[in-house]
Amino acid sequence: MSVRRLSRREDVAAGIAKPAFDPSRHGAGIVHLGVGAFHKAHQAVYTDAAIAAEGGDWRIVGVSLRGTAAAAALNPQDGLYSLIVRGEEGVSARLIGSLARVIAAVRDPVAALDALCDPAIRIVSLTVTEKAYGIDPIAGAIDLAHPAIAADLQTPRAPAGVLGLIVESLRRRKGKGVEPFTVLCCDNLPRNGLLVRSGVLDFARRAAPELVDWIAGNVAFPATMVDRITPAPTERTLDEARRLTGVEDLAAVETEPFSQWVIEDAFVNGRPAWEAGGALFVADVAPYEQMKLRMLNGAHSMLAYAGFLSGHALVRDVMADMELARLVARHISAAAATLAPLQGIDFARYGAELEARFRNPFIAHETYQIAMDGTLKLPQRLLQPAEAALRMGQDPRPFAFALAAWMRYCCGTTDKGEAYALRDPREAEIRSALEGACQGVEISDRLHALPNLIGLALSRNSHWRNEVASALDAMLRLGVPAAARAAIAA
Repeated sequence: MSVRRLSRREDVAAGIAKPAFDPSRHGAGIVHLGVGAFHKAHQAVYTDAAIAAEGGDWRIVGVSLRGTAAAAALNPQDGLYSLIVRGEEGVSARLIGSLARVIAAVRDPVAALDALCDPAIRIVSLTVTEKAYGIDPIAGAIDLAHPAIAADLQTPRAPAGVLGLIVESLRRRKGKGVEPFTVLCCDNLPRNGLLVRSGVLDFARRAAPELVDWIAGNVAFPATMVDRITPAPTERTLDEARRLTGVEDLAAVETEPFSQWVIEDAFVNGRPAWEAGGALFVADVAPYEQMKLRMLNGAHSMLAYAGFLSGHALVRDVMADMELARLVARHISAAAATLAPLQGIDFARYGAELEARFRNPFIAHETYQIAMDGTLKLPQRLLQPAEAALRMGQDPRPFAFALAAWMRYCCGTTDKGEAYALRDPREAEIRSALEGACQGVEISDRLHALPNLIGLALSRNSHWRNEVASALDAMLRLGVPAAARAAIAA
């Protein structure tokens, strides 16, 4: 027997919560570029809560820039989908009603541009990855070669890239006397608002220079900090949604209980009451990004190197190792001590939430995956807080142990002699630097000497160098598990 497809016209099973509002009674006020799992588990959920709390025409028109799968899954379901939350306390689920429809721009670019030009749209949000903000080698080049800036505003041609779509829609809105929208980047990038603003203005200088000053003076680009682990949906996700709803849901998504959204409060044409879903509005997002980099990402890197070298494939396995779990807690606490107080944040509570997230048995984060690209991640995650700890007279050993674990990882073999690729953009340089080195001090000296990485403040600090070399020597002599036990006992 066939199973009915999820839609607002069909009843669902009692095992799942329905939206607390009638989606059909609320219009769209947001266009979102890049309708993926993270958007459905994060911004769309906050918007659902905002509409439920205070109403308003704030539903979302999604634009899929690279494929048709999101439109095919969501449009027959009237934009509804199941949000499945997996945590240590079990599984819960609810239906999200904030998505109105999805436009597949690859199939209908004119419809995507029309949506962006709609006067009802007051916010354009994005989750499209860092690469998409550059000049896309195909779409961006086409947009710049043939910009749609003819006097005829009804030209059927539409840009194909993110920056082209934003600039062209702003040009048309200005030409018709329509107020501009706020551009809200929700990608996990430092200073993401500034990044997108720079990209939009640069594109406008090339394609429509007469717009540059108007965009600079009238369009807002708030920065945001986003955080929620959201694995790609699997057949298990769809099976769980079918069990909970009693109908077929091809757009279901699963995630963790934790969710965080910090937003610079700078909008030009209104916004939803996202604070109803727990969003935090602040004047400056940068300190919150720093908190995440040092506490979450720094601890993640430390446990990835130490865990991988200890034979733990997944983060949750690392947290099941008592000594390593204690080192994670120590690192989080040390990172918090380098930060200035933050509005709305209790560092102790945030740290406890991080540990719970790392332990989540339903999230399969691979330590080897987190360990990649270390030379790109170390400065913000480990080295800057280490410098801060030394300036503040704090114990640098948690950060020294983390850097030593990275250095031990750079040796390229496990304690059992099994080789692995470093998967780092400077891998060849690292391997060349370590050729013939076998002692902790020697390895530490050579890696500290790599240009444009560790920096003079740490490299010239004898106390720091001694702590790193000592931790690395213990890892090489005793193995990482025993070195972890020694570090936590010290």
